[in-house]
Amino acid sequence: MMAYDLTLQAVLERALRLYSKKEIISRDFSGIFRYTYGDFYKRTLRLANVLQDLGITKGDRVGTLAWNNHRHLELYFAIPISGAVLHTLNLRLGPEQLVYIINHAEDKVIFVDKDLLPLLQSIRDQLPTVEQIIVMSDTLEIPPCGLANPLSYEALLAGARETFSYPDLSEWDPAAMCYTTATTGSPKGVVYTHRALVLHCLAACLPDCLNLHEADRVLPFVPMFHVNAWGIPFACTWLGATQVFPGARPQAEDICRLIEDHKVTLAAGVPTIWMATYPLWESGKYDPSSLREIVNGGSAASVSMIRNYREKLGVPILHAYGMTETTPVVLVSRPKSTMENLSLEEKYQLSAKQGLLVPGLEMKVVGEDGREIPWDGKTMGELLLRGPWIAKEYYKDPVRSQDSFTEGWLRTGDIVTVDSEGYVGIADRSKDLIKSGGEWISSLDLENTIMDHPAVLEAAVIAIPHPKWDERPLACVVLKQDYEGLVEAQDILDFLRGKAPKLWIPDQVEFIEAIPRTSVGKFYKAALRARFAEAASALQTSEAPLRAKA
Repeated sequence: MMAYDLTLQAVLERALRLYSKKEIISRDFSGIFRYTYGDFYKRTLRLANVLQDLGITKGDRVGTLAWNNHRHLELYFAIPISGAVLHTLNLRLGPEQLVYIINHAEDKVIFVDKDLLPLLQSIRDQLPTVEQIIVMSDTLEIPPCGLANPLSYEALLAGARETFSYPDLSEWDPAAMCYTTATTGSPKGVVYTHRALVLHCLAACLPDCLNLHEADRVLPFVPMFHVNAWGIPFACTWLGATQVFPGARPQAEDICRLIEDHKVTLAAGVPTIWMATYPLWESGKYDPSSLREIVNGGSAASVSMIRNYREKLGVPILHAYGMTETTPVVLVSRPKSTMENLSLEEKYQLSAKQGLLVPGLEMKVVGEDGREIPWDGKTMGELLLRGPWIAKEYYKDPVRSQDSFTEGWLRTGDIVTVDSEGYVGIADRSKDLIKSGGEWISSLDLENTIMDHPAVLEAAVIAIPHPKWDERPLACVVLKQDYEGLVEAQDILDFLRGKAPKLWIPDQVEFIEAIPRTSVGKFYKAALRARFAEAASALQTSEAPLRAKA
C-alpha cells in the first residue's frame, strides 16, 4: 500500500475540487454572510500566508477566541495546514482559567472576535508568550480597545498572497488542541494529530454514526471552541455539506430562525438549547420540518424530551457520547435493524442510551475489582477506551496522565452499563455516582425519570452524606414556569414511586430557579453540593432516610 499521510490538507483540497460552488452561511455581526467553498479556500490560503508572515512556524500554538462563524472555520484549516497547532479557547471560562490555558499551551498569536476583546484585554498583561493579537470583524476597522498594536483580520487577508506552498506534513503532526473544562483543578490539554482528525471524520460520516451527507445543511450549535464542535466542521468541509454557523451569542430564537430560513437538515448541540427551542417550535412560531435529525451530546437527553420532539415535532433526537480526550465521538445510539419490532416506548428508552461503539474503536467496562462486567444492562463499571482518535496522554501533564491512561487504555471516569446488544448507558460520572447502603444509585437515571414529570423543566440529583447509609440522593428541581408554586416536593416523590427502586427515591427535593452549569452546558454538581451542604449536615443526625418536606 502507498505510504500516504492522512492530513487536513487533503480535506481542504477536496472541498475546493468537488464542491467549490457549495455554500457556507454565517450569522455575522452585521447580518447573514454567505460565500462558497471556492471563496473559503482562497481566504484560507491567504490566512495561511498571514500566519507565515507573522513568524508562525511548525508546532507553534495559535489561539482562537471566537464564536461559531466562517472566520473560525478558516482558522480551523489555515492553522493546521501551515504546520501550526489550532488551539481553541473556551470563551466561557473565567479569566484565571483562560490565563492558565494560554500560558500552559504557550500560544504565540491569538485571533479574537471583536465582541470578545474586553475578555482578552482584561488578561493581556498576564500572557507573556503571546506576541500578537488579531481582531476578527466584518469590517477592516478595529474597535477601540486597550490592546497594544492589534491587527485587523480582514485587512491582513486583503493584503495577503492567494497562493500557498504547503509545508511537509506528517499525519502524526499535531493539528489542534483543546483543554478539558475542569470543575476542580486546572484544565488538562489534549492534542489532536492530523491522523486522528481525519480518521474521526471518516467515522463521523458513517451511516450508523452521525450519517452526514453532501446534501445536508448542518448547523453546529455545539461550540467550535470545545472539542472541534464534535468534529462536524471538518467532516462537513470534506463532504461539501452546506454549513450554517450561528455566530455571536446565539439565542433560542436565532437558532429556530436559522433552521427555518436556511432549511437546516441536521443540527447538533447540548440538551439546554433543545429545551429552549422546543416551546418556540411547539407554539408554531417557527417551522422545524426541514430537520431530519438533531444530534444531542454533552449531557443526556431525557426520554420525555426525546418523546416530545419525535411525537409533537416529528424530529428524531440522536444521542451521541464523547469526551475532549476522544476527539470526541465514541458512542451513537441508533437502533439495529433487528429491533424493528420493539415497542415505541422501548425505542425511546433505547434512544436515551449513549449507544453503540463507533467502528474503529475498542472499549471495555470494568468493575471495582478491575474485571470486566457482564453485559446485562444492570451491572455498573467504568468505561475504558482505546483507538486511533483516543488521546494517549495529557499535554505536559505526566502526573494526571498516569492516573487517566492505563496500559494503553483511557479511563473515562464514566460509570456505565452495557446491555446484551452492546448499547452503553451512562449511569454517572464516577465522582457523581451515589452509594447508599452498599448499593449504587445512578443520578442520571433519577434525573431523567424526574424530568418525565410534566411540571419539571430540569432536575439534577446529588449525593449528600448520611451517617447510616453513607450517602443519600437529594433532587434539585427546576419547574416549568406555569407550574411554579403549584407542585410540592411530595408530588415529585409520589411520581417516582413505582418508576425507581425504593432505595433510589430521594430524601429531599429542593426547588431552585436554575441548575448551575459548566462552560459547555453540563450540570455543575459541585456547585450544588456546596450550596446544599447545610441539608447534608441536617441528615447527619438522621438514622433513616428522610422523606421530602414541601
